[in-house]
Amino acid sequence: MNQLSKYVSLIVPCRNEVNYIPFIIKNILEQNYPKELIEVFIIDGLSDDGTVEYIQKFVHKYNFIKFLNNPYKVVPYALNIGIKNAKGDIIIRLDAHAEYPKNYISTLVNYLEKLNADNVGGVWETVPSVNTHKAKSIAIALSSPFGVGDATYRLASSDVEYIEVDTVPFGCYRRDVFDRIGLFDEQLTRNQDNEFNERLRKAGGKIYLIPSLKIKYYARENYSKLYKMFFQYGYFGPLVDLKLKKPTRLRRYIPTAFVLSLIMPLLLSLLFYPFLYLWVFTVSLYLIASVTFGTYECRKRDSVQLVPYVMWAYFVSHVSYGLGYLKGVFDFMILKKHLKSKLDVELSR
Repeated sequence: MNQLSKYVSLIVPCRNEVNYIPFIIKNILEQNYPKELIEVFIIDGLSDDGTVEYIQKFVHKYNFIKFLNNPYKVVPYALNIGIKNAKGDIIIRLDAHAEYPKNYISTLVNYLEKLNADNVGGVWETVPSVNTHKAKSIAIALSSPFGVGDATYRLASSDVEYIEVDTVPFGCYRRDVFDRIGLFDEQLTRNQDNEFNERLRKAGGKIYLIPSLKIKYYARENYSKLYKMFFQYGYFGPLVDLKLKKPTRLRRYIPTAFVLSLIMPLLLSLLFYPFLYLWVFTVSLYLIASVTFGTYECRKRDSVQLVPYVMWAYFVSHVSYGLGYLKGVFDFMILKKHLKSKLDVELSR
C-alpha cells in the first residue's frame, strides 16, 4: 500500500485552550496529506473558556473534524477515548501548544513505513509563548542539556536522517501497536507517553526520531507554571517505575539526587558540622555549571542579559522535578496511593 493511501486518525487532547486551538486547527487544515484520508478527534476536558464553542464552528464546517468530550479532563483519558473511536491505520497524537509544519503528517507516515517502525516523531524546538524575559529564559533552559539532560527529542540536530530513541514527543503509531500492548495508562496524568513507549520497546517495538522534522513547542510563560509542570513530571516518575517494574532513563533521577544533595548535608550538619562544607561544595558546583551553561546558551542567541533568568529557570525545573519525585516515592512506593483510589491531578496549563 502506498504510504499516502494510509488512513490517518489525529487525536488532539485539550482543556481551556481557546488561545491555542485556532492555531492547531489551522495547522491541520494546511497539511499536505490528502484530507479525504484524515479524521481529526478534538477531545475536550470540560473546557469553560470558550474552547468548545470555537471547535464547534469547525466541526460544522469540516466533516473530518470531530468533537468528543473527556469527562475525566486529563490527557491519558483523552488519548484512549480518541484511540477507541479512531478508524485510522495510523494514529497521531497532536498537542494544542505546538505548531507543526505543513508536511508533518506526510513525513511521519513516510518514515513509519520506510523504517518499518512502530512509533516515529519529530524534534521539539522550544519557543517562548510570550515576549518576556521569563518566557524566553524558560524556552532556553528547556533547550539546553543542563536543563533537560540527554532528552534527544529536545536536543537533536539535523545531521542524521533518523535516530532510534526511547521516546518521541506526541507520537505517530501504527494502529496495531494498541492491539498488541494496550492503551495509555490512565493513572499517569504525566509521563503516560514515557511509560507507553517503554512498554512498546519491551515488546520489541521500534521508535525513531526524525531530526529534520521540527515542531515548535510553546513553553510555560512563567516560573510558577514551570514549577508545577516539572513537579508533576517528577511526581509520576516513581509510578512509572513501579508499573514497568524497573528504573527508566538516568536523566530522570538526576534532579532528585540534586535535591537530596541540598537537603541531606544541611540536616547532617546539625549532627556533624563539617557536612556543611559538603553543602557549600554542592551549591558552588551547581552555580558554576549553571553560569557556564546559561552563558553559553544565551551567547548563542545574542541574549546575554537573560543569563540570570535562565539560571533561575534551571533551578526551578531541577528542584521542582526532584521534589515531585520524592513526593511520588512517598505516595506510591510507601503509601501505595495508586492502589487505593483514583488519582485526581489536573494538568499545569
